[in-house]
Amino acid sequence: MNIIVVGLSHKTAPVEIRERVAFAPTAMEEPLQQLLGLSAIAEGIIVSTCNRVEFYATSRDPDAAISQLKRFMASYHQLTPEELETHLYDYQGEEAIRHVFRVSASLDSMVIGEPQILGQIKTAYGYATEFKTVGLILNRFLHKAFSVAKRVRTETNIAGNAVSVSFAAVELARKIFGQLEGKTVMLIGAGEMCELAARHFVNNGISQVLVTNRTFARAEKLANEFTGLPIPFEDYIEQLYRADIVLASTGAPNFILDRPQVEGIIKRRKHKPMFFIDIAVPRDIDPKVNDVDNVYLYDVDDLQGVVQANLKERQKESRKAEAIIDQEIGTFHSWLATLEVKPTIVSLRQKFEQIRRGEVEKSLKNLKDLDAKQLKSIESLTSAIINKILHQPISALKQTNNSEEGGNDNYVDAVRTLFNLEPPRAEDELIDLDDGDA
Repeated sequence: MNIIVVGLSHKTAPVEIRERVAFAPTAMEEPLQQLLGLSAIAEGIIVSTCNRVEFYATSRDPDAAISQLKRFMASYHQLTPEELETHLYDYQGEEAIRHVFRVSASLDSMVIGEPQILGQIKTAYGYATEFKTVGLILNRFLHKAFSVAKRVRTETNIAGNAVSVSFAAVELARKIFGQLEGKTVMLIGAGEMCELAARHFVNNGISQVLVTNRTFARAEKLANEFTGLPIPFEDYIEQLYRADIVLASTGAPNFILDRPQVEGIIKRRKHKPMFFIDIAVPRDIDPKVNDVDNVYLYDVDDLQGVVQANLKERQKESRKAEAIIDQEIGTFHSWLATLEVKPTIVSLRQKFEQIRRGEVEKSLKNLKDLDAKQLKSIESLTSAIINKILHQPISALKQTNNSEEGGNDNYVDAVRTLFNLEPPRAEDELIDLDDGDA
């Protein structure tokens, strides 16, 4: 049985294409059932996010499965195959396993290390489980992908270090103050960037949020979102001494804070540290403010520098993650191989045993006077011949199954073709599979 991946992502398709092939998360039953209705598909999952749409499936005929999945994606969304073809990728076997492990571990994400994709795949798996479109292989495969993602996060720092401007501000604040509990942040401006940064600060322990804006109603609205306090714009200089962290983004044409003003504020605070974050362009705060003792000023370029440095660190950690995935691919591929090899050995033995019994029974009809000892000798002789004949092919199958390089598919296919063996039954595929892995 082969694992198949067909899909597109932010790397291969613009948003105009991705939004046209997206599947509504609240209406997954119909497409999942249609997916399972494809003749070459045994099991299936649909992963649909803003950055990717992918099918994970199993099939005994991977080429046919890939073709059917591509046509299904196009027809379901009323597109022609030609409209999608250049944007689609497909993988099978080990490459499909690698792709799903990398996606789950966020190595294929727009921002390496972002945690959302794992939750999105778990949700997709939940729908497939609910609507019964997964079985033995995809159940095991997805649980393995989840454990690989967890291992990557545990054994690497791929999710560490801020990679957004707003969260970089939080990270720097922690370095300055040690901890954010009991600290106060003032937002000068109430735009989207201020709001996002404030949300990060609140989520990381800030105790109070002060908000000032030229439009007081906007300051009130944003302050209410954080159970904070609105400050009239004409009074914010007077109130700045209360803030440990000041986030400025007003869009003013000139500086709204200069060095003499900040010197007075820091003196009023008895020289307790202040952290100023100026994300406005043009800047809101005079750069000379950074020369005041116990004052730390970062502008948007400084924060971008932190983000780029952190992205480089994540890239370094991603190399460790790739090594983990290489190791886990081998583990899973070995388990997957047992689904074919062990049932094939069972089928092969059953086939030869059936032939042996048939021939023995036919011969015994002409041998009427044999005693029990002679009958036992005939049974032993014919069984020994069968065991001798089967020894080499079964040994070869076992060796390829235990090989770290895998590659047993050709042997299995050859044996099944040469001896006309039936495809393994579901109960055969469950033989001795438990290796203790979730």
